[in-house]
Amino acid sequence: MNSGWNNEIASEIFPMVLEGFWTVLKVTAVAGLIAVLLGLALAIVGRIAPTPVRRPISGFMQFVRNTPLLVQVLFVWYATSLYINPEWSAFAVGSVVLGVHYASYTSESYRAGIEAIPLGQWEAATALSLPTHRTWFTVILPQMMLRSTAAVANWIIAMFKEVPVLFAIGVIEMIAEVKQYQGQHYTGALEGYTLAGLLFLAASYPVAVMMRRLENRLAKSHF
Repeated sequence: MNSGWNNEIASEIFPMVLEGFWTVLKVTAVAGLIAVLLGLALAIVGRIAPTPVRRPISGFMQFVRNTPLLVQVLFVWYATSLYINPEWSAFAVGSVVLGVHYASYTSESYRAGIEAIPLGQWEAATALSLPTHRTWFTVILPQMMLRSTAAVANWIIAMFKEVPVLFAIGVIEMIAEVKQYQGQHYTGALEGYTLAGLLFLAASYPVAVMMRRLENRLAKSHF
């Protein structure tokens, strides 16, 4: 068993890790789209829906936020396999669970953005007799998106780094590729996990820096 860094092993395992990285990106794209759109829908429903609708949704989101992602992934995977459709792929199930999990967080960021809009904006829309849909799409949502974009993007970055959790249901991403290689060759852990970590860093750090700059810029903006 190799106990130190080995360039040959690193060269051999890198294509596998890179293939797993593309899987991570695909999961992030699908789950991120779900998190962004579902989170927005939940935030709007939480603002305009009657109490009998809001309370169950709020309770479900609280449940999602306060239970471990891994437990949710395993529960939905086995429930889906047993009671709905055993042919559904781990990629699809994992992406949906990840997206719903983070929608519970993005919805809070959207909600904060909505509540930060001055009351005068709502009153002006009412005074102009704007229909509800125009009030939302021309007055509220553009301002809310500016206020919430950075926070939502940070949640997507966090979600990106949690994709390896889906290894538990068979999604073969970077960490799973390293584990498979290690299981077959009894070596490669140091090289594989280092390469995986560097790819995560290379993908997430530039985005995090841009989001920090965006947050600073928006903090100086006045609406």
